[in-house]
Amino acid sequence: MYQIPGLYITNIDNIGRGVVTTHAISFGDLIEICPVIVIPKAELPIIHKTCLHDYYFLWGENMEDCALALGFGSLYNHRVHPNADFVLDLEALTIDIIAISDIPEGEEITINYNGTPGDDTTLWF
Repeated sequence: MYQIPGLYITNIDNIGRGVVTTHAISFGDLIEICPVIVIPKAELPIIHKTCLHDYYFLWGENMEDCALALGFGSLYNHRVHPNADFVLDLEALTIDIIAISDIPEGEEITINYNGTPGDDTTLWF
């Protein structure tokens, strides 16, 4: 696992917990490499009946499995136009969080849950 210094979890108004930085982050910086726990497709219906439902990523060659990201990975909040993106590394079993804009000190780090910044497709929850 890799994580830049200065990340922390805090309560974000009207959202819940989120990831914030105490240091400025530059466009293109690797923010975090999150190991994952892969959950097979057959077990996905079970996840939908638990509090983990809002914290998983779709996973696998056909995006039929799911994965829980460790570290802060499953706690990044959604924005249609986020300041970070995520890359699924199926071989290494990690999700990499990368800055797609400069992120000032004190700002929340966000990703687009649909996988593509700007994708405003309705979310599943």
